[in-house]
Amino acid sequence: MAQKFSKETYLYWYELMQLIRQFESKSEEMYKMAGKIRGFFHVYNGQEAIAAGCMTATNQEDPFITGYRDHGLALAKGMTPNSAMAELYGKATGCSKGKGGSMHLFSKEHFFFGGHGIVGAQIGTGAGLAFAEKYRDSNNVVLCFFGDGAARQGMLHEVFNLAMLWKLPIVFICENNNYAMGTSIERTSNVIDIYKLADAYEMPADKIDGMTPELVHESVARAAKRARDGEGPTLLEMKTYRYRGHSVSDPQKYRTKDEVEEYKDQDPITKVRKTILENNYATEADLLAIDDKINTIVEGSVKYAEDSPWPDDSEVYKDVYIDQNYPFIVD
Repeated sequence: MAQKFSKETYLYWYELMQLIRQFESKSEEMYKMAGKIRGFFHVYNGQEAIAAGCMTATNQEDPFITGYRDHGLALAKGMTPNSAMAELYGKATGCSKGKGGSMHLFSKEHFFFGGHGIVGAQIGTGAGLAFAEKYRDSNNVVLCFFGDGAARQGMLHEVFNLAMLWKLPIVFICENNNYAMGTSIERTSNVIDIYKLADAYEMPADKIDGMTPELVHESVARAAKRARDGEGPTLLEMKTYRYRGHSVSDPQKYRTKDEVEEYKDQDPITKVRKTILENNYATEADLLAIDDKINTIVEGSVKYAEDSPWPDDSEVYKDVYIDQNYPFIVD
């Protein structure tokens, strides 16, 4: 059967998803085994197809904003593993100068605006980014990611109302991995199909298989075009699954091992790998070479973080307040 996507796209997806998977697994090892990473820590394992499909469906200048499970999307937008790992270590060479840690990765250069630790905060901030893009008449589209737990925040409803009223260029993406921390969606709401929340605001919405980059790409491409055409926001509910707990300290007693293994049968990396091999886009040796290359990059990021300096004490108040004579403030 003819494929809708090119060989180059599939190889890009495979390499990106492997980078995210290996980076997350290695950083989890550094957290648990080596004690090198402190604080709260949430990995993206299992959800890589969303990052991959969103990247090929958007432009580099399109801002991304998300919550605290942010490493995978930061890497997808082009943040280097060195910069990300150093930030996890709290080192001065990290993307946030060692001040943000796992939940607050930022890169203006790569149009990645967080990493936000407050549940649902990025929904309002994402709308603000979209308002700025509309005000500037930039033709950029904001992708605002949040989880099924954040969908229960009142912020979402206020933002949906204004986003539709002002026809903001934004795609709201709910990465529904079935559990808000340790609570299933069935225990938190009578509405378990999150995409239906958009109906109250007459916002276009859809539910997508978030374990398949092809479907993610197609849905995001449609929504992004709609936003660029001045037709406003879309809500996409991406059904996905996290293989690890909510955070690395989560014992996961609320779900069975069989459930986790069942979802691993839908692993996005395995599916893309199979498509590549079946279509002769690459050989087993080619893919192993990609895996080895990524392993070298990830191991190098650990060494970079280990060798990087700690922030100087003089940095503690920098980037916190702005000077009262900041040029954009007028009397």
